[in-house]
Amino acid sequence: MASLWQFFGLPDPEAAPVAKRPAATPPASLKTESIQQNLTPIQEPVVTITNEVPEPVGVQSQPKPVPLGWRGAMTADGEPFHDLGAHGSPPPRIPNRALRYVSPDSMNRLPTREIAKRIQQGDTVIVDLRPLVHMDTHQNVCRRELKQLSDDVGVGVFALDAEDKLLLMPGNNVVVDVNGHELGLIPLLKT
Repeated sequence: MASLWQFFGLPDPEAAPVAKRPAATPPASLKTESIQQNLTPIQEPVVTITNEVPEPVGVQSQPKPVPLGWRGAMTADGEPFHDLGAHGSPPPRIPNRALRYVSPDSMNRLPTREIAKRIQQGDTVIVDLRPLVHMDTHQNVCRRELKQLSDDVGVGVFALDAEDKLLLMPGNNVVVDVNGHELGLIPLLKT
């Protein structure tokens, strides 16, 4: 049985040393006499030997059928295989979620129905109440509408600033970490 050393073509260090054969001694002296001989070739019948090689055990005679729609590489035997070195970029995905920015319209109203549709589709909505700077009553009305909307849809409303004028409403199936929330530049400047 072959050893690991033989596999790599190296001598086996644990094997017994191989005894060297004595070198063949050349013949002492050949007499070079010039003798002429007449050789007559003998005609022997030509015998052709045909050896039928039996099919090896465990080898399939026919390759596996190629799967439908196979566009990958093929072996020399015609069998499909996955070439792990040949990979392409996947086709670009169209995003199905978005970040929406909403501010009150000219009549200081929020489009709550449209916001609810977008939140149910998975979009995250940021509502900016800063245009209502001198209108505390309108800001409170908009906050109440957003609170009612969040209760209806089943998501929370998160304040992004200290004055509660930038509000975030995460979309459906969007995860928000409420334990370690630190927003703004102040936490970055402290470290």
